[in-house]
Amino acid sequence: MIIRNAKVEELVHIREMRLHAYEEHAPKIPEAHWNALQQSILSDADSKPGIERIVAEIDGEIAGSVALFAPDKQIYEGLLDEELNYPELRMLAISRQARGKGVATALIHECMKRTKEKGFTEMGLHTADFMENAITLYTHLGFERLPQYDFEPANDGIIVKAFRIKV
Repeated sequence: MIIRNAKVEELVHIREMRLHAYEEHAPKIPEAHWNALQQSILSDADSKPGIERIVAEIDGEIAGSVALFAPDKQIYEGLLDEELNYPELRMLAISRQARGKGVATALIHECMKRTKEKGFTEMGLHTADFMENAITLYTHLGFERLPQYDFEPANDGIIVKAFRIKV
């Protein structure tokens, strides 16, 4: 497995892979919430300056991707009362064929390494209960809950939960 920066010409493919990875959650949530999530997954929010796009490659194919947002990016503008002061892992997605091969863990560890190299001592993320496997993985890796940074983006009862880990 090779962990590397994504190439600009790969971004469309990465966003499509992300969408396919998240589609399994669509039946678990209200349609309006899925539509908003889908729009976020396919947006170009990950192509702005200060955001690292990282991929895991297996046998020449992209097996997974993640975006690491710098803390000065207001990625949750209007949803959190204060800006986070540590990098935030977002949009972790693993192709269905690559699941169970350690791809997610490798990408998370790469984000933690990069966070530490930049002089930060913590890294965060947000996820929701309908992503059961993700929450299990984050908890297993040592992420702790930070309920004070939770938010409800769509007023539909789905709480986006905050997690943080020391790096």
